[in-house]
Amino acid sequence: MTISRVAIIGLGLIGGSIGLAVREMLPGVATTGWDADAAVRRRAAERGLAGTICETAGDAVREAELVILCVPVGAMNAAAEAIAADLVPGTIVSDVGSSKRRVGEALAKTLPGAVVIPAHPVAGTENSGPDAGFPELFRHRWCIVTPDHTAPPAAVEALTQFWEGLGATVEIMDPAHHDLVLAVTSHIPHLIAYTIVGTASDLEDVTRGEVIKYSAGGFRDFTRIAASNPTMWRDVFLSNRDAVLEVLGRFTEDLSLLQRAIRDGDGETLFDLFERTRAIRRSIIEEGQDDARPDFGRTDH
Repeated sequence: MTISRVAIIGLGLIGGSIGLAVREMLPGVATTGWDADAAVRRRAAERGLAGTICETAGDAVREAELVILCVPVGAMNAAAEAIAADLVPGTIVSDVGSSKRRVGEALAKTLPGAVVIPAHPVAGTENSGPDAGFPELFRHRWCIVTPDHTAPPAAVEALTQFWEGLGATVEIMDPAHHDLVLAVTSHIPHLIAYTIVGTASDLEDVTRGEVIKYSAGGFRDFTRIAASNPTMWRDVFLSNRDAVLEVLGRFTEDLSLLQRAIRDGDGETLFDLFERTRAIRRSIIEEGQDDARPDFGRTDH
């Protein structure tokens, strides 16, 4: 099974990057695109984010062999409903959301004639919109594909080959396990970043702007994460709330232990934790997931 026609629903950072990557790396694959925002459609046409920018979702998916829903998790049902009447039975329908179990269940219910195979390219920036996309976004990044037990192996393989064609490394994973893993590696870090930057904002009047003026590298990194699309992340936390709450409970317990160690002057506990976390950082660098150069390779200082 090969995919030669792809419809992209939602033409922001991820959708636009898919379209540009297909054009550059899979030139034999035709693309159509649609976005609910007319202004986004106009800009997508100017940038060539898809071969054809359609005026309706139905027009975009009518001849597609693969449909990728690149919309916030909270808009997934609406996007599925918009394409349901024009979707050819047997079409592969996937997505790019950061929460998988609830999304897969919702899409299967709304699109009973489709082959639903959720996916999550673990790639992105803090930018959004049709000007944010670029074709290299997925290169040397993971894409996690989360089929359920009903997904035909040939369709799973076709979707895998598609993402590999865009430069990604594909991992097949159970949807519930994906949600727990991403709660640890992505969702809770974002929640912490939003909280810390929000706290700093509350303190800004007291410190007369010093929080902003004297931001060190650690705080700058938090602000980059906290600048991510607020609609997308609101929906991620609500969609993946079970896993997020589970991991957040464990984090809260660990934070209480650190509070106690600091209050009691327990330097050994602090040192042991910091030593273990350094090992995690080294492993991430060894996997090629980040830059080991000083200040993360920044050149802006």
